[in-house]
Amino acid sequence: MIQPEFSMSAARPRLPQFRTMYRALSQRDAAYEGVFFTGVKTTGVFCRPTCKAKKPKVENVEFFATVSEALHGGYRPCRLCRPMDATKPVPPLVERLRRAAEDAEDGRVSDKELVAMGIDPSTARRQFKAYHGMTFHAFQRARRMGLALRDVKAGKPVIEVQLDRGYESTSGFREAFARIFGQPPLGAKQRTCLLARRIETPLGTMLALADDAGLRLLEFVDRRGLEREIAGLRRRLKCSVVPGNHATLDAVATQLERYFAGRLTRFELPLAPVGSAFQLKVWAELQCIPSGCTRSYLEMARAVGVPKAARAIGRANGSNMIAIVIPCHRVIQADGSLCGYAGGLWRKQRLLDLERQYTPAS
Repeated sequence: MIQPEFSMSAARPRLPQFRTMYRALSQRDAAYEGVFFTGVKTTGVFCRPTCKAKKPKVENVEFFATVSEALHGGYRPCRLCRPMDATKPVPPLVERLRRAAEDAEDGRVSDKELVAMGIDPSTARRQFKAYHGMTFHAFQRARRMGLALRDVKAGKPVIEVQLDRGYESTSGFREAFARIFGQPPLGAKQRTCLLARRIETPLGTMLALADDAGLRLLEFVDRRGLEREIAGLRRRLKCSVVPGNHATLDAVATQLERYFAGRLTRFELPLAPVGSAFQLKVWAELQCIPSGCTRSYLEMARAVGVPKAARAIGRANGSNMIAIVIPCHRVIQADGSLCGYAGGLWRKQRLLDLERQYTPAS
């Protein structure tokens, strides 16, 4: 597989302050196109910053970084400003599919209904995904579940929400809801949440999860076992995982941008890793390895007081869910060779090269 070229391009910016986005919305400032999307609570639509619709009151808006977050928030795309449209013209079939989903009473259009409309389901899936980056069914699921979560939080009876959103089976609705939000609908209103954000970096997209305790997870989205890690956090912390904003996520995005630009060699973030006492001890020791330096597994074992447990160090390294910030990539073989990095050895090499490039020689 050909690996992407390493670039020092900046990470994706975090959302501006609320008042800044509301001012941009009020002024229809085109400079903020693509920076945020506006959810209007009174109409249930989400818009571009330049939408020509009547300006909503400040108490009736919330902002999202991506289309997916807006859909999971229970909003549908505005038909005036078309926030899901890219710069290329929207294909007529894609526009027809979106309108069908929005007009459906329960927000669902089945393959049988597509055929009745004269649309081949496989063509619908292919064209919708090519334009929006998600399948038509994924779009429908995101929209229906976002609306369901909103209804539950508003106090609607679960059975009413289930029927309104087109789920005939109570168990099926509970399972679908829990797969996305990590909790059956009955507990969702009071459920504590891990807030999630996708962060673009020169080495690929990362997922960050945080709560008031601190950063819980930071992983490359193509990391093998990521879904299992998230499920484990949900179970151990008894929480849901939803897209959202948090000061810790803002700090992670900012500091990662500085790190990849060579302006930061030590992260200053509130960390709250979840693991055993031994794992926590190893992860704490990892943070003592200076940027630009490496240690062997044997050296790590001696540092934590278990000189014959190099393999256990390797397992603890592999269980680290806060990549880069807890720098397990700085642990290598005694002969200097690389091994054991879930994000891929090519990333491990690039991270070490980056740190050596920007760390002054002692």
